Amino acid sequence: MPTAFFITHPEVSVDPALPVPAWRLSDRGVTRMRAFAGSAVLSGLTSIWSSSEAKAIEAAGLLAAGLGLSVQVDEQLGENDRSATGFLPPADFERVADSFFANPHESARGWERAVDAQERVVRAVFRILGTHHDGDIAFIAHGGVGTLLLCKLLDAPISRSHDQPFQGHFFTFELPDYKIIHEWQPIADR
Repeated sequence: MPTAFFITHPEVSVDPALPVPAWRLSDRGVTRMRAFAGSAVLSGLTSIWSSSEAKAIEAAGLLAAGLGLSVQVDEQLGENDRSATGFLPPADFERVADSFFANPHESARGWERAVDAQERVVRAVFRILGTHHDGDIAFIAHGGVGTLLLCKLLDAPISRSHDQPFQGHFFTFELPDYKIIHEWQPIADR
C-alpha cells in the first residue's frame, strides 16, 4: 500500500531582517535533511511536493537530489500566514503559537486562523493526492500546518498537543485510506 510522508523542514537560519518565508536552512538543518534523504524508508518515493517557502524548497531539493526526483511546488502547502507580526522573539512566538492552536476560530495577533490554515492545507494535500497514482509521495512543508493536517487525519480537534517537538519531523499515512501509520518522528538526530 502506498505511503504519504508529511515532512517538516529542519532548523533554519533566523534572520529578522528577512520575511520568514525567505529564511533558509541552517547548516545543521542541511546536515539533518541530507541524512534523512539517505534513509531506506524513502526508497519508494515517486513524487515530492513542497511549500513555496525557501526553507521547504531547499529541504525538498536535498531530498529530491538524493533520490533523483524533481520537486513540484504548491503555495497552498505554506505555513500559516504570520505576516501580521513578522519575526517574533522565540518566547513571544511560542505564546502566540499557543493561542493560535488554543483558539482555532480566532486570529492570534493577526495571524491566519488555525481553522482556515487547516482547511487550506487539507484541501491542497487531498487535491495533490487525487492526481497521484503510483508509489509513495512526500510533502515538505511546515510544523504548524503539518499539525493541523495531522489533527484532521486523526479526526481530532485542533490542538498543539499534536505538534512536532522541534523542527525536522515527519509523519506518515496510508493511501488511499489516509490511515495514520505513525505520528511525528525526527528526520535525523539533532
